[in-house]
Amino acid sequence: MRVGAWRSAARRRSAPGLRSDVWARCPEIDTAARQAQAFALILRKREGGRLMEWIAQAEACGVKEITSFATGPRKDLAAVTAGLTEHWSSGAVEGHVNRIIMIKRTGYGRASFSLLRRRIRLMS
Repeated sequence: MRVGAWRSAARRRSAPGLRSDVWARCPEIDTAARQAQAFALILRKREGGRLMEWIAQAEACGVKEITSFATGPRKDLAAVTAGLTEHWSSGAVEGHVNRIIMIKRTGYGRASFSLLRRRIRLMS
């Protein structure tokens, strides 16, 4: 067990150096990583107001994958900005909807509405 812990610690110490070496050798990876870090910071700090600025930088960065990813939030910018800014979330409701859909699909073609309702109530 000690050998495994030692190897794990060695990997953690060498990873940042390896990462910066790879980034230095490939400017496209460096650009993509910096854009990803900037987006992660917006997510962590819930700074939806900075999203438009990040999208503009991402579209101008020249990395095809980052540019493609950045065009997604433009489709519903108001909702994405609100999701990154507001403190509340509809995640719990979405979880319940997914659970009910799963129950419904398991009884598809075999069950009536009354059985579906009973199964949902029993699983709650």
